[in-house]
Amino acid sequence: MNGKRVLWSLLALATLWVVLSNEVLLLIDYPLFREYRQLMIQDRALLIPHAVFGCVAFFTGPLQFSSRLRQRRPGLHRLMGRSYVIAVYAAALTAFAIGWDRPLLPATLAQGLTWIVVTTAAWVLARNGQIAAHRQWVARSYAVTFTFVSLRIPSVWPAYWNLPEASSVYVITATTLASVLVADLVMHWRELRGRRG
Repeated sequence: MNGKRVLWSLLALATLWVVLSNEVLLLIDYPLFREYRQLMIQDRALLIPHAVFGCVAFFTGPLQFSSRLRQRRPGLHRLMGRSYVIAVYAAALTAFAIGWDRPLLPATLAQGLTWIVVTTAAWVLARNGQIAAHRQWVARSYAVTFTFVSLRIPSVWPAYWNLPEASSVYVITATTLASVLVADLVMHWRELRGRRG
């Protein structure tokens, strides 16, 4: 199995874990998530569009990495790319609105602005025909998109919900920035391991 398949398999397993351990438990009113669930119900007018746009970005993002799709259906690749960019902007802006008067606003702004910046860079580079650089920025963008999963992996442990709000701000911000760093390390792994002849 090549490295790309291993990476996508790990991401799929992490997503499955979060869906089963987090999202399903929210639906059944699991006691640990009760307060969070009530907050989500209160925010549903903004949360529903945020979730819809976030899902569009989350599920169209991986398709942007398909070389088969890019080569065989370039028009579809571009359409999905535009959909991804619009979804990122809409999801980030609705997140800002949801968090506007909340203690986690600094983290929401850091995460959302990072998401917008790296996605805009990917889009501008595609428009300018700089495809190699575009692909790198798409990877950074999707790494931020994937924080939807990575931030929820530890949520089944009660200690996660007892973090002080200031600590939560640091965790969200650090996870967002670390996701971009990890994407860069993955993209440049061969160069980092290689030696000059």
